[in-house]
Amino acid sequence: MRSATILSALAAALLGLVRAQSTDVPVTGILGNASIVENNPPGIIYTATFPTTQFFNPKDPRGNVKGSISAVANSNGIGVAFSVDFSNLPTSGGPFVYHLHAFPVSADGNCTNTQAHLDPYERGETPACDSTLPQTCQVGDLSGKHGKINTTQVGDHYIANYVDNYPSTFPGIGSFFGNRSLVIHFANKTRITCANFTMASRSVGGTGQNATYTASPTTSAPAQFTGDGTRNAVSMLTLLAITGLAFLW
Repeated sequence: MRSATILSALAAALLGLVRAQSTDVPVTGILGNASIVENNPPGIIYTATFPTTQFFNPKDPRGNVKGSISAVANSNGIGVAFSVDFSNLPTSGGPFVYHLHAFPVSADGNCTNTQAHLDPYERGETPACDSTLPQTCQVGDLSGKHGKINTTQVGDHYIANYVDNYPSTFPGIGSFFGNRSLVIHFANKTRITCANFTMASRSVGGTGQNATYTASPTTSAPAQFTGDGTRNAVSMLTLLAITGLAFLW
């Protein structure tokens, strides 16, 4: 009788936790959906500029992608404003996609060494990102959330500006991208070119238009982080299960 009572209480507690986490939005990551980062330090700018030689075919100037992407946190610390400016993309093989990747480009320029997309919540690439539910996408899937590159003609220029609430400019957490990289892919996922983010400038005095900035490199290793909220919930589930088993014994 005592065992049955304990099991019933344990089941009710577990069910309560599951219900507490349930929403109308599908949960796609093993560690839950992405969380909005609210403590991004404002005034710090990260930029990734593509090299003069692309990774896919260094001897072919067609598609030797030029340009850069820059990012700075909003003044309230919520969301990061991205400015994208790419040109000289290939005239075939699109639409092209681009992502924040988990590791920086190695010294030899090999884009493969950037490994997978930035994905601290362990979502994976499938199913495809639903741009209407950006919290369910990989943190690093910028083109999935904000649009693929559909240039097809020589001289086409791709420019985009948007705010993404899930990547972060706050060092030390898994969604931080300042010591990581950006990779552009063909539609078949072949990597075309890549570049590391560096801290272009940071505020050292004043605010707004009166702020002053100084250059600073980004050299720290990428953080290996997982979604804390879901991890805590999973830990609580595990603790309850262990406690229940202990009572049974």
